[in-house]
Amino acid sequence: MLFKSNFKELCYFAIQYVKDSDIAKDIVQEIFFGLWQKKESIDLSRSVKSYLTSAVRNKCLNYIRDHKKFTDTILESEDQFIKSIYKPHDRLIEEELKKKIKSSIDELPVKCREVFLLSRYENLKYLEIADRLHISVKTVETQMSKALQHLRIRLAEFIVIFLILLIWSVDQLERFFVFLSG
Repeated sequence: MLFKSNFKELCYFAIQYVKDSDIAKDIVQEIFFGLWQKKESIDLSRSVKSYLTSAVRNKCLNYIRDHKKFTDTILESEDQFIKSIYKPHDRLIEEELKKKIKSSIDELPVKCREVFLLSRYENLKYLEIADRLHISVKTVETQMSKALQHLRIRLAEFIVIFLILLIWSVDQLERFFVFLSG
């Protein structure tokens, strides 16, 4: 009865944290399973609903923390892989791209540039940017949209170069693996 009356609500609560309904359901089920395992030692003077909500929140926060570590590890591995196939002539393209990005950002209107830099270089969320700049979240969204559209246009030529380098690098890797296996 406790499961049936609280499961759906707790899943909605968990989704607010983990942003994935399947993961939210798994977390809530784990909490109920743990509650069932500890049924003999539960303090009935405390609200069960309060206990469940706290347990779900804590489990969600643990999931986010653990998932972040997993993602960081994958990104570090990918970064090492990319560095291993990075060629010296790529550094010239990288430097040119950095200059183009900087000049493109400098071309943005002041507020637009400020919003973009806070988002991309200080990793602030839209709400945090809005609070810091004393503007609405909608204004932040609009400014970010303008900034990204401007950068897409200004950096379009590098997309082709990036794709060519990526394809060339993959081709070189395939030859290397054929060489190793042959």
